Amino acid sequence: MVNPAEKLEQACADAWPAQVERRLGDWRLRAAGGFTGRANSALALGDPGRPVPDALSEICEFAHAHRIEPMAQAVRGGPVEDALARAGWVPHETYVNGHEVSVLLGPLRPGARGTGEDGVRVLGAPTPGWWELTVDRPEPTEAERHVLTGGARVGYGVATREGRTVGAVRGAVAGGVLLVARLAVRPEYRGQGLGTALMAAVGGWAGRHGATRCALQVSVRNERALALYERLGFGEHHRYRYWVPGAR
Repeated sequence: MVNPAEKLEQACADAWPAQVERRLGDWRLRAAGGFTGRANSALALGDPGRPVPDALSEICEFAHAHRIEPMAQAVRGGPVEDALARAGWVPHETYVNGHEVSVLLGPLRPGARGTGEDGVRVLGAPTPGWWELTVDRPEPTEAERHVLTGGARVGYGVATREGRTVGAVRGAVAGGVLLVARLAVRPEYRGQGLGTALMAAVGGWAGRHGATRCALQVSVRNERALALYERLGFGEHHRYRYWVPGAR
């Protein structure tokens, strides 16, 4: 029987593609120039097809070859975490973006808003304004462009006011799931419902492309985002953590 957490994690990985990926049994070694932990860690789910210590050595070799930190992403409380601990790896508690992530599952919420009448719509390609809100520049790096535009079917939600992009979100559909990421609203436009409208818009878009549910990955430290998604009907499905080699 397929583990539900692992199945959802595989769909999320398909929706967030690394520049370089190599299979190691069921595991996926990934690198993308250091842009995000998800695209620069080994997705350690299932059986790597060899003893775990050997698989971890391959993770280190792959990471060093691509000039990134050796790191594994594993479902919290799952059997892989036990194997990582036995091999001397430890949770990456100093990871700047938070080493523990809550994976939320909820409705698509297409709603009545987000159809373009209120300046919120979903585009087929990113604009300079979307990039500026998403990566803080109107032009992305090669790694950022690959991760954010590659892989699964992707939609780029934007909210505009007087010709200016004031809100953005990325939606990608894989395995019947909409993965929402990079939701951002300019500080001076917060509190006006734009985050909810962007979620509604990308949810409606995803429903037309076969998605039946929505997933989000949020650091457990991001209390503001967790509170927003709880109000929108999302609940925690599982958590994952990043692990790194322990001190030698």
